[in-house]
Amino acid sequence: MAKKAPDILRIAVAQLNPTVGDIAGNLAKAREARADAARQGADIILFTELFIAGYPPEDLVLKPAFLAACEKAAKDFAEDTADGGPGVIIGTPLKRNSGVHNAIIVADGGKVIAERLKVDLPNYGEFDEKRVFQAGPDLPGPVNFRGVRLGIPICEDIWGEHGVCETLAESGAELLLVPNGSPYYRGKVDVRQQVVIQQVVETGLPMIYANQLGGQDELVFDGASFAIQADRSLAFQMSQFEETLAITEWNRTAEGWVCVEGPMSRIPEKEEADYRACMLGLRDYVNKNGFKNVVLGMSGGIDSAICAALAVDALGEERLRAVMMPYKYTSKDSLKDAEDCARALGCRYDIVPIFEPVEGFSHALTQLFEGTKEGITEENLQSRARGTILMAISNKFGSMVVTTGNKSEMSVGYATLYGDMNGGFNPIKDLYKMQVYALAAWRNTTVPPGALGPSGEVIPQNIIDKAPSAELRPDQKDQDSLPPYPVLDDILECLVENEMGVDEIVARGHDRDTVHRIEHLLYIAEYKRRQAAPGVKITRKNFGRDRRYPITNRFRDRG
Repeated sequence: MAKKAPDILRIAVAQLNPTVGDIAGNLAKAREARADAARQGADIILFTELFIAGYPPEDLVLKPAFLAACEKAAKDFAEDTADGGPGVIIGTPLKRNSGVHNAIIVADGGKVIAERLKVDLPNYGEFDEKRVFQAGPDLPGPVNFRGVRLGIPICEDIWGEHGVCETLAESGAELLLVPNGSPYYRGKVDVRQQVVIQQVVETGLPMIYANQLGGQDELVFDGASFAIQADRSLAFQMSQFEETLAITEWNRTAEGWVCVEGPMSRIPEKEEADYRACMLGLRDYVNKNGFKNVVLGMSGGIDSAICAALAVDALGEERLRAVMMPYKYTSKDSLKDAEDCARALGCRYDIVPIFEPVEGFSHALTQLFEGTKEGITEENLQSRARGTILMAISNKFGSMVVTTGNKSEMSVGYATLYGDMNGGFNPIKDLYKMQVYALAAWRNTTVPPGALGPSGEVIPQNIIDKAPSAELRPDQKDQDSLPPYPVLDDILECLVENEMGVDEIVARGHDRDTVHRIEHLLYIAEYKRRQAAPGVKITRKNFGRDRRYPITNRFRDRG
């Protein structure tokens, strides 16, 4: 006699932080989560995309040994389900006759009961899956799990137009469970929910969206897993930027499956979301790459101050060394502001004057530079002396150098190669200058969840209020050579994020000559950006993974 299909299904959603390439560690994390789900009475646990490998594994999947190790781990995990506890849905790369696939396995009763292969491989922005994976050759059907027909599209399968969800619905799926590796950018939660709602409308089926958490090089996976009921309402919402396991309960009704239990977490907005993304990205880059602590140059300016706050919040005050490196152009305000900021954050603060090394470089070059005027070359010697000192501290103490240049400066080349661009990771690389100011003001009023830093004003107000300056010559201000930052940032957003033409940007009220100059600076600084440290992706189009322009490039929009 056939066993009656259940009317209640308890689904655990594992929003966890795997590490790319740490197959044993990821498997151990999955086992721990499954044991937790079992204690809470779950029937099945849903993990995220390519969880066993970590996402994105990039060219690791071209190595046969890596693929074999991933599949073995997945099969070992499947065998765990012989204990009668929760079944599992977990992502792993699989090599089959049709090629190497981004796949999931479904396991229950000690064996793999189904495999499903990703059909729609994303190949835009930060994604290039078509380079290393083959698309699933067939549209997937539902998986019968203990009498419930589950549709399991994989991430992009719900974004593309291959009809994966429609096929699943037409072939009898009752509930759609989606493992995802969807990186953060500002406003991404709303974008995901609209995509899911569209699929719910088209299929008439509820959908669970499980998303990875954690930093992976320049990408931050923010979690924020959720589900949408068949009536398009929000079934549950998991937290953003936090590792968690949620137990959700689904009841079978005459109209289909309905979620009756699950978390309803608050999703942060704007500055809080960006700050927490930068904090998580920095923390995971440092910790996953085995650095014990970090060091940065503390100039008394806004960029180094916000990076210091992020480092303390991400890692703790004891893991940051802030170094002020004054020269004869360093103002008393900068010396005081840098020390006040370090004191407010509670981190170690050192002063290493650079007069002697800069003068030593200048003396060594006297004969070679004879008959030339002093200018930017001599200014850059200051920056490069500071970069050398920071790298020496890094070498001596094993500290990773945190780079502190913002997106506005990186866009127009307002940074010195082998100087202030030195470092291992840049948490504000994808934040424009005015966004840096906004985050600083926000952090002075709020301590984000999970932060290890103090409350109160951690960035002195004078740092926020004063005119920004590199202090490489007397009375220098950034706006001596650049438009005011609100103007610059708007032009750059038009050029970088929106790929707008000059005429369109001028129509917004900008001076044509200024737009032409900024476009020129943007193009000629590409060679610098190719040599820049990686940094957290915050916008839709960051430098590196998203925006890939040629270094050798004579195009200019002279509209």
